Amino acid sequence: MGMTMTQKILADHAGLEKVQAGDLIEASLDKVLGNDVTTPPAIKVFEGMDPVDVFDKDKIIMVPDHFTPNKDINSATLTKCMRCFAREHNITNYFELGQKGMGIEHVIIPDNGLIFPGDTIIGADSHTCTYGALGAFATGVGSTDLACAMVSGSTWFKVPSAIKVILTGKPGEYVTGKDIILHLIGLIGVDGALYKSLEFTGDGVRELSMDQRLTISNMAIECGGKNGIFPVDDITLAYISKTNPDRFSRGEYKVYKPDSDAEYDREITIELDKVPLTVALPHLPSNTKPASEVTDMKIDQVVIGSCTNGREEDIRLAAKLFEGKKVADGIRCIVIPGSQRVYRKALDEGWLRIFDDAGCVISTPTCGPCLGGHMGILAEGERCVSTTNRNFVGRMGHVKSEVILSGVPVAVASAVKGRVATPFEI
Repeated sequence: MGMTMTQKILADHAGLEKVQAGDLIEASLDKVLGNDVTTPPAIKVFEGMDPVDVFDKDKIIMVPDHFTPNKDINSATLTKCMRCFAREHNITNYFELGQKGMGIEHVIIPDNGLIFPGDTIIGADSHTCTYGALGAFATGVGSTDLACAMVSGSTWFKVPSAIKVILTGKPGEYVTGKDIILHLIGLIGVDGALYKSLEFTGDGVRELSMDQRLTISNMAIECGGKNGIFPVDDITLAYISKTNPDRFSRGEYKVYKPDSDAEYDREITIELDKVPLTVALPHLPSNTKPASEVTDMKIDQVVIGSCTNGREEDIRLAAKLFEGKKVADGIRCIVIPGSQRVYRKALDEGWLRIFDDAGCVISTPTCGPCLGGHMGILAEGERCVSTTNRNFVGRMGHVKSEVILSGVPVAVASAVKGRVATPFEI
């Protein structure tokens, strides 16, 4: 049998002609990622190994984004630990607050041109799978694996089997990548792709912008996926030609295509024109419903942003829908651009003025409320519509609070109406 896209990438990085599902391999890494929560434990392990230095200062990425700007002494201590390590080892890609390239890790790493097709990257964050949108193999690991990779530049994998997700047609009005991935998770469940590669294909792929693909790949982990990956096409190439024109002009990337006889555990076809505006009700991303069926659910807060929906396209769409409208009385709406670059774009284009006029809170880039860290924690009995990626019990605050996941259009409409709503209502 032939190989999938993921299997071909892993085979090349392991120096093997062929791999198959279940093989244990050691693969070289093009990038290694950590954040302010996961890097300090990795540094402790790293220092216990007593290495001379990191394997390659240009291939390690460190991003303070979860509890930043530091919310308390403990978070400041974690960030200081990572900052000092980055300085000591001359880490090229350390992104400090306020710098032009800073922001939420899974927003800035693609936008800063650090990932290209064919790359292999691990990150001590489960949503590292985001970068599969670029035709790369990307997956999350723990802090110990991060520490070992910072020394060796390689790590071990069990080669995953795959599910082929065939996208056909064109999404309906206001339907976004978030609706598509929630729809898929609703179909297969939170363990429906456990340790499998989600390989997206079909004529519907060309209808999805790069930002939409990044959103879809970002949530592959929410159905248990080892990774999610898209084929490289003209949209991919146009994107990387802008994010890193020098590397692009040198041709330092590789396009992998699955073999015609590649083996898949399952094939799923999603007709994009039949995907509704979708929400995930508490307390699982798989607990999905069409948004139009739950418009009686009142809310207290809306969050627009995160590594799932804080990209330029998301913030632009939110501004377009908010223009001339107001956040409902008694509702808190927090807008979090995913990077300093997106924030500046929103400033220059007048989107921040629209949010301010509407009555929104505008935050510096941060993961903040998504993980229940800060900048929007929920009290007991409160309910939030959020464009983040998880809605587990206690995810955004009190264990008796609730999070409803949605795309940007539903989030904006819900903020305006004070309940779950669709953009057709505003």
